[in-house]
Amino acid sequence: MRIGDAAAAAGTTARALRLYEQRGLLPPPARTASGQREYGPEDVALVRVIRELLALGLTIGDLRTRADRLPLLTRDPATACGSETGHGGFAAVVDRRIAALDAELARLGRQREELARRTGRRTRPRAD
Repeated sequence: MRIGDAAAAAGTTARALRLYEQRGLLPPPARTASGQREYGPEDVALVRVIRELLALGLTIGDLRTRADRLPLLTRDPATACGSETGHGGFAAVVDRRIAALDAELARLGRQREELARRTGRRTRPRAD
């Protein structure tokens, strides 16, 4: 399928597919005789995985560190993400991103408390 059809099937845009290819997340696709990109179902599945991981807070930079392993996530995401020794080896990347999110949540909590204190607003108990 051509780039527009592949993008639509993956729920994204042709521009995103080109970006993922430029950043090394997608392998260069096959080309038609006229030079147009051609994608298969496995490419669409890979783009869906990339989009899911980006939506979960991982960055393109995070994914680039394991770009060669991304196709494994289309087959068994839990095993691939959960174990550094598993076939995907994403545990360190996930752990770093979780730590960054935890730090950001802590910073935002402190900022909220300070704003409430300075403005005399009553603070709400935080839902953990």
